[in-house]
Amino acid sequence: MSQKANVRESTVKPSANNRTSGPRATNRWTFLTNHSHVLVVIHANPDAVLREVALEVGITERAVQRIIQDLVAAGFIERERVGRRNHYRVLVEESLRHPIESHKKIGDLLNLIAGDGVEN
Repeated sequence: MSQKANVRESTVKPSANNRTSGPRATNRWTFLTNHSHVLVVIHANPDAVLREVALEVGITERAVQRIIQDLVAAGFIERERVGRRNHYRVLVEESLRHPIESHKKIGDLLNLIAGDGVEN
């Protein structure tokens, strides 16, 4: 590989749509959407601020804000203003949206990700 090719490769930045956070961050697609990731983070930390959620998921604060608006509008989370902050509550009894998974609840997805009730 030429020196020029090495320079070009080292300056390529990952797309914001493909970023993930954590020690195993990759440039590839993931099984869950950013909406799912935001839901997981909010469920784990209902008092998280947008910045914390954005850092954990690997997206912008504005993207988190839009996703939270989507989740509130769809009835998957509730947002309560507490002083200058928000407190979120995930409505775990709501069914997932897609027809393939609509027989499962949000709580089932969260339990699967948390490692509870996983069958091999």
